[in-house]
Amino acid sequence: MKRAVVVFSGGQDSTTCLIQALKNYDEVHCITFDYGQRHRFEIEVAKKLSHDLGATAHKVLDVTLLNELAISSLTRDNIPVPNFTESEASGLPSTFVPGRNILFLTLAAIYAYQIQAESVITGVCETDFSGYPDCRDEFVKALNHAVNLGLAKDIRFETPLMWLNKAQTWALADYYGHLATIREQTLTCYNGIQGDGCKDCAACHLRSKGLTEYLTNKQAILASLKKLTGLN
Repeated sequence: MKRAVVVFSGGQDSTTCLIQALKNYDEVHCITFDYGQRHRFEIEVAKKLSHDLGATAHKVLDVTLLNELAISSLTRDNIPVPNFTESEASGLPSTFVPGRNILFLTLAAIYAYQIQAESVITGVCETDFSGYPDCRDEFVKALNHAVNLGLAKDIRFETPLMWLNKAQTWALADYYGHLATIREQTLTCYNGIQGDGCKDCAACHLRSKGLTEYLTNKQAILASLKKLTGLN
């Protein structure tokens, strides 16, 4: 019995990871974190998507303590979400939630330990880097090593999107027949708008740019995806 845990926000990346995991594992358990995020609608989106796509189980874990410690425009109403142009400025963007992936991956691994899952899957990506240090391949591998030492168990952290750009991530969803699902039902927008989003924030800009690239040059991008990932 192959079993995996998907760190699931209901956004484009984690939903694409869930869709792929459902093809590769006998059981797929989703875990969503309630950290007092500014746009709590994403939790409801995650619940519906995990159910509709056929996840084995979906757990929402209360980690609102993170909200007290991590000051970000995603955790505070009085810090405005920057638009795409403002997000291009140097330094960490205001949407960075310090320690979020450290906490999420660690807790997901503990959950995986309890349900005897062999892997934790996360949709972090370094290719379309948003300036988040906890989305880097180096970080994920280092934390994976530390967690395995602490649990005395080998739980694999999988990052299927790590080296894909957004156009290739759209291609992956289309490969599994879920392009419309990702476009219409996921919530990626920093301003909490489902589907195509606000079209102004950095997350929406990246998502829209990738979709346009994919729809403009489908065959070439799908071919590059298959070459990169080994898909048939």
